[in-house]
Amino acid sequence: METAANSLNRQDISNVFEELKPPLNKLEAFTEASRCLECGGPYAEAPCTVGCPTGIDVAGFIKAIYEDDVEKAADLILAENILGFSCSKVCPTEILCEGACVLKEEGRKPIDVGRLQRFAMENSKLNGTLKEKKAESTGKKVAVIGAGPAGLSCAAELSLKGHEVTVFDRYEDFGGLIRYAIAPYRINRDPLPDEAKMIEDLGVSFKMGTNIDTEEKLNNIEDEYACIFLGIGLGKDVELSYPGEDLSGVWDSLDFIEAIKTGGKPNIGNTVAVIGGGNTAVDVAREALRLGAREVTMYYRRTESEMPAYDHEIEEAREEGVHFQFLTNPIGFLGDDKLEFMELQYMKLGEPDASGRPRPVSVPGTEFKVPINTVIKAIGQQKRKSFLSWIDDIDLDSGLINIDPKTGQTNNPKYFAGGDALNGGATAVEAVQDGKIAARGIDQYLRS
Repeated sequence: METAANSLNRQDISNVFEELKPPLNKLEAFTEASRCLECGGPYAEAPCTVGCPTGIDVAGFIKAIYEDDVEKAADLILAENILGFSCSKVCPTEILCEGACVLKEEGRKPIDVGRLQRFAMENSKLNGTLKEKKAESTGKKVAVIGAGPAGLSCAAELSLKGHEVTVFDRYEDFGGLIRYAIAPYRINRDPLPDEAKMIEDLGVSFKMGTNIDTEEKLNNIEDEYACIFLGIGLGKDVELSYPGEDLSGVWDSLDFIEAIKTGGKPNIGNTVAVIGGGNTAVDVAREALRLGAREVTMYYRRTESEMPAYDHEIEEAREEGVHFQFLTNPIGFLGDDKLEFMELQYMKLGEPDASGRPRPVSVPGTEFKVPINTVIKAIGQQKRKSFLSWIDDIDLDSGLINIDPKTGQTNNPKYFAGGDALNGGATAVEAVQDGKIAARGIDQYLRS
């Protein structure tokens, strides 16, 4: 998103999209698949399958690759995860399927499940046998708001169950956070268009570029559809009022990533500061290095042990050259028309807050300035409270939607929900599973 405060250089940026985990060729895939011990059996699931939020038969699809049957491998993946191709690129496999690998327990390198899953999806027909599983039409109409991983998953599952599904999204492109909020060195646009086409071929209708931004528009959907699934995610970056935050060179993280992924190269200069300690903060820090910054520093107001980012992500960022400054918090940005300095203050840890982590407390008299070209704020996203206030009887907890975890149903029986609007921000594969759960719940509700 190009803003008045931040200029974009629309030169070639292909180097920015060099993938963190490149694809495997056939020999590499066969060799990697041959390492699998084929854990599990008739009485227990393989640990890697248990570690997958969507329950993909990981050992099964790896065996199919070993046997040179990529169509079977793809069918096994798509049976549980309609976005199996995208998830193969963006899943934190290190802590999910690969993290549960028996080889890791033995001190050996775990199977590269993510790249094997990508190999299967890249070398097969995406549709597989899904159409053959579609049930007869029920005549029931369901609206899905949000074309992110939760919404797309829910839509596909409902269509397979015979319901008439329409997906609404304010963006022109599919994918939600996968398309617009995950750094391009993980995934840019592909394979989302192909996955959306596969879902469309199942009978799902899409109304992209349709923003449900008034209560009247939502009411119209309520009148037309028997059920509504909310895959609305979270909103814009959290707004904190810093002096000088309107200076050119100060970015919100989502705007920064979206600018790159929609064709622009932010002019970031040599020195970049990232404010925050989560996975998005790590993503934008690593992306800034790929954009050509010579020095990238993450500033976090607690210590490393309190950082919410994955440990392996922090370590990889450090190995790539990202610096970390802990117990430090920004208090303002300085410059004439353009950012020149960032003013910070040292912190100390106090009593635990609501999150259970020690509360950071500012230390008076420790203010200092650092010269800086670009600041990227990655301190979380806002809840969708305004939108949710239009829905009768929906139960919220600090702005997040409460549901029945077995069905995805909210207190308002017509509404179901999944994804980041429930948990405040998790993984794409968890959102896919939320969509599956809600689809089953909606199906039961409509049939009863």
